[in-house]
Amino acid sequence: MTNIQGIAASSGIAIAKAYHLVTPDLTYTKTTIEDPSKEIERLDSALAISKQELEKIKAHTLKELGEEHAEIFSAHLLVLGDPELINPIKDKIQNENAMAEAALEETASMFIQMFESMDNEYMRERAADIRDVTKRVLAHLLGVSFPNPALIDEEVIVIAGDLTPSDTAQLNRQFVKGFATDIGGRTSHSAIMARSLEIPAVVGTKTVTTTVAKDDIVIIDGIDGNVIVNPSEADIKAYEEKQANFAKQQALWAELKDEPTLTSDGEQVELVANIGTPDDVIGVLNNGGEGVGLYRTEFLYMGKSELPTEDEQYEAYKSVLEQMGEKPVVVRTLDVGGDKELPYLDLPKELNPFLGFRAIRFCLENEHVFRPQLRALLRASVHGNLKIMFPMIATLEEFRKAKEILLDEKANLTKEGHQVSDSIEVGIMVEIPSTAVIAKQFAKEVDFFSIGTNDLIQYTMAADRMNEQVSYLYQPYHPAILNLVNNVIEAAHQEGKWAGMCGEMAGDPIAIPILLGLGLDEFSMSATSILPARTQLKGISKKDLASYKEQLLSMSTAEEVVAFIKEKTE
Repeated sequence: MTNIQGIAASSGIAIAKAYHLVTPDLTYTKTTIEDPSKEIERLDSALAISKQELEKIKAHTLKELGEEHAEIFSAHLLVLGDPELINPIKDKIQNENAMAEAALEETASMFIQMFESMDNEYMRERAADIRDVTKRVLAHLLGVSFPNPALIDEEVIVIAGDLTPSDTAQLNRQFVKGFATDIGGRTSHSAIMARSLEIPAVVGTKTVTTTVAKDDIVIIDGIDGNVIVNPSEADIKAYEEKQANFAKQQALWAELKDEPTLTSDGEQVELVANIGTPDDVIGVLNNGGEGVGLYRTEFLYMGKSELPTEDEQYEAYKSVLEQMGEKPVVVRTLDVGGDKELPYLDLPKELNPFLGFRAIRFCLENEHVFRPQLRALLRASVHGNLKIMFPMIATLEEFRKAKEILLDEKANLTKEGHQVSDSIEVGIMVEIPSTAVIAKQFAKEVDFFSIGTNDLIQYTMAADRMNEQVSYLYQPYHPAILNLVNNVIEAAHQEGKWAGMCGEMAGDPIAIPILLGLGLDEFSMSATSILPARTQLKGISKKDLASYKEQLLSMSTAEEVVAFIKEKTE
């Protein structure tokens, strides 16, 4: 048995065999061959296996995500069967005695360079298709496994260096029982997605990909942050008991599913959820969510070869709003850039993408992307209680420009005969320190604030939350952060507005009493955190915690804050 310590990212216990979601080593030594016909047979075999895989992936994607997502794999299948690509590879093998691997890569590289140099966006996208297909065929020529997360059809624990949002979007929770990664923290996208999928996860282990072999039996302890490799029978029995106890705890939490969120002194706050897709709404309702505090719309744009249409977006927003009924749904407009890339948008490569051309900055410069999203949201607004939120706002001018475009599209839709709700609140995410500092000025113009602490903390502390060497500076309870949060809440209340929080801090058991004392109105978190938070709030007094506010804000270190709040609430 080996025990690997990591960061508990999503609660629960899972036991299954390991599935490595790691891009294989595709290097090889280039040689000439003596029998071209045998080499062509190798190529044909690799092409046939690749075709079978892609057809399965396409069928799975069609069933799970719909026709538009499946079109990506239709394009890959077309590449595999294109004689314009395949015949030159075979000619190179036949005429130059080239090994199949070299003939494939050299021919594919020529086509990729040719397509990438074209002005036509559609043709540039074909370069990406050829690159993906080439990797798959090359893996089969080399006899190494190519990871296909969408094709997992047995219970597994996914082991990866990291998981991209598109990776996690392909995971089927019926079979993927948990995952562990080398890098990441509680606020990394892989961790956030694990909580959305409601599967146990441990991240930031540093060594899990090199320690765990394919098909090893693995236990994921998402409660304490441990990965146990090849456990003994006694270990398995102990963790099965821990799993059963956790299930009992979940059953106790579930008793509060339909209860209002009240503190011990009768004060009511709102517990809502962060979601990424319309399918996540089921989890929100099953966990007693009182609304959606953050709908991350970028997942509509991922795993595709082109932008979603206005109608496609309208259907997604309508679905969420109708499922939530009268409960509020806060939709964040497109937030790409940073660690969320969309290949078909051809975003510039930047030295500091988290501080670069992303979110509202991208949208204001690309109205052909922004306006269809706003139109889709406005059209969907009649189907529920919609609130629109702009991300990454640094200046009042940005908010005013974004709202101007929104109102312009509202006027256009009205002229076209579409119904649009007249009660849509328009707010901003507060994730940049400049905005938190002048929250009083913003509060006069916005309808609400939602504090995005994942980014606010890293910007305030000048510490990349994905960089393990400076992870000690990612301090949610630091007095500097608490003072910024307090500034935003006070500014909102002075203008009769509400303030929420949609960063992971909102569901943190240590932060919850602090935020309650600061007067936060709305706590938005992973759906699975809602019932534990409701249970916790039921046992603490808002009045008592508010009386400690000045003491907390005047403290010097995060350690002092944590020690103080534990003393007062335990």
